[in-house]
This record gives sequence, structure tokens and C-alpha cells, in this order.
Amino acid sequence: MGIFDNKKTAGQDLLLPRHIAIIMDGNGRWAKKRGLPRTAGHAAGAETFRRIATYCRDIGVEYLTVYAFSTENWKRSVQEVSSIMGLLRRYLEEAVDSMTRERVRIKVLGDTSALSPDIQELIRRTEEIGSKIDTKAQANLCVNYGGRDEIVRAVRRWAAEEPGTQLTEDVLSKYLYTAGMPDPDLIIRPSGEIRISNFLLWQSAYSEFYFTDVLWPDFTTGDIDRAIEEFRKRDRRYGGAK
Repeated sequence: MGIFDNKKTAGQDLLLPRHIAIIMDGNGRWAKKRGLPRTAGHAAGAETFRRIATYCRDIGVEYLTVYAFSTENWKRSVQEVSSIMGLLRRYLEEAVDSMTRERVRIKVLGDTSALSPDIQELIRRTEEIGSKIDTKAQANLCVNYGGRDEIVRAVRRWAAEEPGTQLTEDVLSKYLYTAGMPDPDLIIRPSGEIRISNFLLWQSAYSEFYFTDVLWPDFTTGDIDRAIEEFRKRDRRYGGAK
């Protein structure tokens, strides 16, 4: 039982983030500690994602965005990249079968043109199914994603589609992968690292950050509860003053 299990019966006075983003870090170190290949860590991390995504949906979080594969991760070994892509393929296949039943919309954020044709087709199918689901719950998977790359692509799209117009923050936001979504209220990074690693650079301008030493495969719903409890203590002024 988590501290937010009774959210609906207790009323709406709990300060719950609408949008939580997570840098899923520590899979490799988790595997190394156990004498396992890094691929085993990614498999364990994928199961953790399933549990956390379900829990976030159940407690009323509208958007969950996870950093699954960065634009820099192609530098890893062919075996490791292949393993990660295999896990992504399996998850999307499951999503195609379960999205309507689970009432969770799945969206992939990033440059999907570099992915294999079968994964691109699965992404297209999940987007098609998701567009027909009446739900507030959405899980975003950042794949072949980089914050700097996203901003550059957004500017290029704006220049091509609206030449001669003034570029403002609102205009640029329309060309980001997250267009139409609220910025993340809370960004969580497990594994003990304290950096943003090119994740949601534009969107995180006023996000609250929560860092923990727990490796991602060991991350639990209790860790989500603790992060949200810490979030509720923060005084969010957005540059203003009381």
C-alpha cells in the first residue's frame, strides 16, 4: 500500500504532480553488482518501469515521461543497444494489445527515423490506438532523444513552417516533442548521479528535482511516494516572491 492509495477517498487536497519525469539510471551498475551482463540490468529496469507506470496511473499522475534511450546511447556496444531495442519492441507489442484495456496512452518522444522499420510501425500503431482512448493517463518513452537535439529540431521546423514570423517561447513550445503537454513538475533521477544528462532541457526550467542513490531496477512505489512527499514540501515560486 502506498501513501497515495486512498487519494480518491481522501479528497483532492493532496498536491500531486500532474507530470513526473524519470531518468531511468543504474541498470548497468545493478547488473555488475550481481555479476550479470548489462543486458540483465536493462531487463530488470524494464520491469521496474512497468510497475512504476501502473502505480503512477493508479494514483492519478496524468503524465509519466521516462528517459529510455538517448541520442548518445548509440555509442554503447551493439549487443547492449540490440537488447534495449528488443525490450522496447516487446513493450510496444504489449502496449498495442493492452492500451485500450489499461486506459493508458503511450507516446514515443524522439527521432524515431533512426529506429528499425518494425519498431517505427509499432510506434505508429500505438499512436493510432492512443488517439482513440479517452484517458488522462499518458506514458511517454524518450527514445533516441536528446534535449539539445529536440530544441534544434524545433527551431528548424519553425523556420521552415513559419518563415518571417517572430519566435517566442510559446511558438517554440509548439514544435517540441512535448507539444500540448504540461512541463514536468517533478524530475526524478535514481542511481546517485546528480545531473540532467540532456533530458528535457527546455521543459525542466521550473521542474523540481529529486535525486536518490537507489538504482533504477531496485526503485519501488515507495520511492515514488517519497519523491512526491518531498515535492509537496517545495515552495514553487516560478521566479516570483511571496
